[in-house]
Amino acid sequence: MRRFLLLYATQRGQAKAIAEEISEKAVTYGFSADLHCISESDKYDLKTETAPLVMVVSTTGNGDPPDTARKFVKAIKDKTLPPDFLAHLRLELVVEPWINGLWAALEKHFLSNRGREDTSETLTMASHASRDAVTPELLHVESQVGLLKLDDSGGKAAKVLEQNAVNSNQSSTLIVDFEASLTHSVPPLSQASLNIPSLPPEYLEVHLEEALGQEESHASVSLVDPVFHVPVSKAVQLTTNDAIKTTLLIELDISKTDFSYQPGDAFNVICPNSDSEVQFLLQRLQLADRREHHVAVTIKADTRKKGAALPQHVPERCSLQFLLTWCLEIRAVPKKAFLRALADHTGDSAERRRLQELCSRQGAADYTRFVREAGACLSDLLRAFPSCQPPLGLLLEHLPKLQPRPYSCASSSLFHPGKLHFIFNIVEFLSNTTEVILRRGVCTGWLATLVESILQPYMCANHVDGKKALAPKISISPRTTNSFHLPNDPSVPIIMVGPGAGVAPFIGFLQHREKLQEQHPGGHFGATWLFFGCRHKERDYLFRDELRHFLKCGVLTHLEVSFSRDVAVGEEEGPAKYVQDSLQRHSKQVAGVLLQDSGYVYVCGDAKNMAKDVHDALVEIISRETGVEKLEAMKTLATLKEEKRYLQDIW
Repeated sequence: MRRFLLLYATQRGQAKAIAEEISEKAVTYGFSADLHCISESDKYDLKTETAPLVMVVSTTGNGDPPDTARKFVKAIKDKTLPPDFLAHLRLELVVEPWINGLWAALEKHFLSNRGREDTSETLTMASHASRDAVTPELLHVESQVGLLKLDDSGGKAAKVLEQNAVNSNQSSTLIVDFEASLTHSVPPLSQASLNIPSLPPEYLEVHLEEALGQEESHASVSLVDPVFHVPVSKAVQLTTNDAIKTTLLIELDISKTDFSYQPGDAFNVICPNSDSEVQFLLQRLQLADRREHHVAVTIKADTRKKGAALPQHVPERCSLQFLLTWCLEIRAVPKKAFLRALADHTGDSAERRRLQELCSRQGAADYTRFVREAGACLSDLLRAFPSCQPPLGLLLEHLPKLQPRPYSCASSSLFHPGKLHFIFNIVEFLSNTTEVILRRGVCTGWLATLVESILQPYMCANHVDGKKALAPKISISPRTTNSFHLPNDPSVPIIMVGPGAGVAPFIGFLQHREKLQEQHPGGHFGATWLFFGCRHKERDYLFRDELRHFLKCGVLTHLEVSFSRDVAVGEEEGPAKYVQDSLQRHSKQVAGVLLQDSGYVYVCGDAKNMAKDVHDALVEIISRETGVEKLEAMKTLATLKEEKRYLQDIW
């Protein structure tokens, strides 16, 4: 076996999963992967390594390395190292070779497409004989006959496309046209022979042992150190009851801890899974009567999994209830390897076939549509496929660690000594993979329920303590320091872009700046721009009074607010609906701050749409105001990023 060194660095487990997949597949190609986390520096030595090196590394936060790679990155950035350090390794940059290989791949794609256009496509049905043949490369799976499907609107049977009614001695065949779903496929997939992945080797032996009156070990549910258990001292609803999204502010009392932060920092909240979802899994796995049993996990003696190791996120001697509540990400979208394993624990042949389709090469589009994009989780699959009865060990092998959720600090310790504020929208969504279920975000739903007894309603934030009740406690941990901070030089101008809950860190910025200005009344402080946006002025204008105060006392020099759903009357050029529109309206000033005054721009909030739109707006502004092509403007913006003057805290 030809050995290579395979290192990974991960923040949420994705890079690790990819590295493990590479390691398992390597064997079939005649390679042996020596797999390690990059932080396990005692298990490998790059100075003496002679084999090829493969690294799988994710990024986190503002393009930073994951926590497990920070020590490695710091070590290789040491300026005292000789220039040929690690030159003996076959290390390869990602982008350049990928681009070089892109053209050949595109050429091949277009040539193959042209060939397909010149020939008529045919659907070849596998014969019964070929379906019985199983090879490592291709597993032919018997397709199932679909029944008539009742639609949800009125119970009408789906349209029958064809019915071959032959004489009474022969059976009739129904070809039914129904839409594909998580549980049903349509031709050609439903009739195809399938390439399905090989079965992942099981490697964990799990025993449930009666507690016998012993106290349960509530080992730390987070490998992050340190963890602080702090009381919630205040909870306020920042939006009206008829707002589309409900936003809450929570104040934590950190006065009796040595937890410290500065504006722009984020921290982790350690949260549990929904109790109702945990109870469903216990019932569905037929383990409800053993929920208080201790979970004992060992490596199977006869496992074929190379480098099998016990999952670090499963504490010793914890109860089954504790395991499912605090340790496993039961909402995780199942990977194809998990679907493949679940198929082998599914009794009904039609259900087993569908699970095989979803993890097959031919079913890739269905997997994307009905599993990944639908956000399906294990509970959804168990509802959809009633005959699926996986053992507990399979869950431990395939469900990742329940990750703490990061939140931006929305306060300054100068302004609120001994306190830490953060805000969040209560995430609510309909899961309709098989049946319509209203779900809340794992952490936001838990926090909302936790603070119900002390929650102050909208517009009562500045009143006395409000509701009196026993303050609930939560566990938090600091996140590695990032660069999303105010400039060291307060005379430098800043632009802040934060619609909705994205305004959180900027409240901390402005509180901090107000205190600094009080402490240095003769000091020179640069201009501060805030571009804020929400749907409705009267429903979800977060921190309206505070922002007006900052504007009045000169801490905030420019406040530009856009309302995307309000209809404005009497404005000549029409209202600015979004923050990117406001930026465009102040194009000259924005360009001046960034290009002439060496200012900073901060963007916080939604990564999917807002951050991209703001980025595009900045490119247009630089292009227009400097008279350069957009490509050159993009390079300018990239330089600002490198100089840590264009900073993003997006999710």
